[in-house]
Amino acid sequence: MCMRVLAIDPSLRSTGFAVLENGNGKVRAVEFGIIKNADKLLPSSCLVAIRDRLAELIHKHEPNCAAVEGVIFVQSHRIAITLGAARGAAILALAERGLPVFEYAPRRVKQAVVGRGTAQKAQVGFMVRALLGLTETPSPDAADAIAIGLTHFQNQNAALHGIARSNQI
Repeated sequence: MCMRVLAIDPSLRSTGFAVLENGNGKVRAVEFGIIKNADKLLPSSCLVAIRDRLAELIHKHEPNCAAVEGVIFVQSHRIAITLGAARGAAILALAERGLPVFEYAPRRVKQAVVGRGTAQKAQVGFMVRALLGLTETPSPDAADAIAIGLTHFQNQNAALHGIARSNQI
């Protein structure tokens, strides 16, 4: 049973992250934000920065598991390769620390948090703010990461009742 999850919405320039904790049936945000990489930074340096910052977060918060946004459909091969590289850097950081990693499709995350798989980013931000009782709406990438973490806890709860399949990678 995962009580503390590190959730990640990978992107080369703005990776969203969230550390969520589930205690006594109540989920709270421990820390969330973005790993911002400057436009002038080489892509290879961005990947190192993503890996290093996630390693710091793992060391600081000691999560039991991780949840990552699954592969998304994009029309550009170049964008797909870039997103795949960012996702790979994130998964590497998680795997190096032995964390079980689960992935969730973007439509499933939106469905779990907003109730519609086609929800807009603003709706996701509004709902994570409301669900966690946050005082401010997180940035879109951080909100997506929070939503991924909430989806993981929802899936974990469903698995306890025998109605969900494993998304572990």
